[in-house]
Amino acid sequence: MRGEHVSPQKTDSSQGSSQGGVIHYSDDPRDAGWVKQNIPCQSACPAGTNVPAYIRAIAEGKHGLAYEINREANVLPGVLGRICSRPCESACRHGWSGNGDPVGICNLKRSAADMKDVGHRITERLYAPTGKRVAVVGAGPAGIAAAHDLALLGHDVTILEREERPGGMLRYGIPEFRLPRTMLDIELHNALRVGVQLKSGVTVGSGKGATRVSTLLADFDAVLLATGCMAPVLLPLRGIPDGEDLSRHCQDVEYGLDFLMELHRGQNKRVGRRVAVVGAGFTALDCARVAKRLGGQEVTIHLRTSEEYIPVTSEELFETKREGIRIKGLRTPVALRTDENGRLIGVEFIQNRLGGWRENGRRLATPIEGSEFVENCDTLIIAIGQKTVNDFLDMRVELDRWGNVRVAENGMTSVQGLFAAGDYVRGASTAIEAIGHARQIADRLDTWLVGRKRRRVVSMEPVPAPLREPAHDFIPRQHMPTIPLPERQQLVREVECGYTQDLALEEAKRCYLCDLRYEINVDRCIYCRACIEVAPRNCIKLVRDVEIRPDGTHGALQETREWQRVAAIWIDNNECIRCGACFKVCPVSCISITRNHFVTVDG
Repeated sequence: MRGEHVSPQKTDSSQGSSQGGVIHYSDDPRDAGWVKQNIPCQSACPAGTNVPAYIRAIAEGKHGLAYEINREANVLPGVLGRICSRPCESACRHGWSGNGDPVGICNLKRSAADMKDVGHRITERLYAPTGKRVAVVGAGPAGIAAAHDLALLGHDVTILEREERPGGMLRYGIPEFRLPRTMLDIELHNALRVGVQLKSGVTVGSGKGATRVSTLLADFDAVLLATGCMAPVLLPLRGIPDGEDLSRHCQDVEYGLDFLMELHRGQNKRVGRRVAVVGAGFTALDCARVAKRLGGQEVTIHLRTSEEYIPVTSEELFETKREGIRIKGLRTPVALRTDENGRLIGVEFIQNRLGGWRENGRRLATPIEGSEFVENCDTLIIAIGQKTVNDFLDMRVELDRWGNVRVAENGMTSVQGLFAAGDYVRGASTAIEAIGHARQIADRLDTWLVGRKRRRVVSMEPVPAPLREPAHDFIPRQHMPTIPLPERQQLVREVECGYTQDLALEEAKRCYLCDLRYEINVDRCIYCRACIEVAPRNCIKLVRDVEIRPDGTHGALQETREWQRVAAIWIDNNECIRCGACFKVCPVSCISITRNHFVTVDG
């Protein structure tokens, strides 16, 4: 018996590896369960990015390879390396209690894009043409990702985009000082170059001159809606009729989504000396930082709860504060204050106290009766969220209780052949979530079109020796260099500079390489305990049984101290730091190492 299960039932596919071993492919659920359970960063990534593999490539100086590994999953690595919400870092095993700070996964993603050779050639696996035609409505991150994948799978794909240029919120919602348009343009070109036809300046809707969805369904084999959340959530205030747009009530009030989109369409935007931003997400922070660059002298972000509960990265919050923007919590706006000419002079708030927890994991804010107060301001920017718009549809489509389109398990709406993906289905989220969901829907749409599913199996590649040293566990997290504060007046000057070669190498060394699977072959083990004694942590255990859950993941270990009851010497991956000490000390070479990850093969 081996310390960790390796399925005896493999698929017939195998090939030689660069290290001289044989790569095996397994469709056993226990091997798939191992990957899901033991690579927490990859499991947390909505796009399923093979994080350890690309970080290892960076450590080896193979930035082009690292970039390609990223593109297999997230399509736009140079973009996401700058603006991703980083769910992988929250899950990183290096950031668990007692292990230090999580690895700078997002910063390393960017370094792969920045440091690849100028002449790097992108290689992608193309399937034979299927003869099927798909229309994708919307060229935001979800539409781009889905179109890219569907084109790779052999379908003839056309994107229809109402704006003059592709990118969606990446281009029109995120400031250039966070996302340079040169990088965005390059990666969009690379995503569409596989044969996707882009038709920009095309409105899909039911109005005069618009292209109707029903027409697309008649002309194409399938239609995918990826229009995102393009309407701001309105702020209810005292004295304003329900559902009325505040920006029409007072010229000094703007909604954050419109504010950013108009700016990036080329309109001249102005703000007053004192700017109040209401909101708690990336859009609110972006609006505040833009307002500062447009001349706002006193820019303040107002939160219903407190900054420790808002869904933004600590780095973005830190840079926002560094730029002189104040953040005030525990307040909800209840009314506008205007002068006799109707110009804004302030916002009335009510004080809150923290309550319990909402269903989405966010903290509740409970208003305190009689605690109203006024904050003076000349400009109010409201950035409390976005919602989907469905009035462009010329047919009835089933919606959920939030007004988002409802899709079946295969990604199809209640209309035959009409699919939907990204924020248009799930509500406002992040770019990586939109890309991840769109890729899932594209896979299911492909299955519907061709009548079979491309299979995902586990690749297990032998690794001849440990790839990590114990000393790497003590390398501190490398912080992202930024430009000095006096140089941040421009809207287009990128604030983050990117890692240097040395910083990228040091940060890459920190990764635990959780895709490496250390196993002990009990049939060869002589029970000398050398591996247990040399282990830097309690990572090698004597067990008499291991729970295997229905999904293939491992459950509880039943440890024992009685040798006659030992069924396996088990390497606990939650404790293992892949230092290789056990591998090096074993006198009978009963410990093996394999690199495990998902690959897709034709069904």
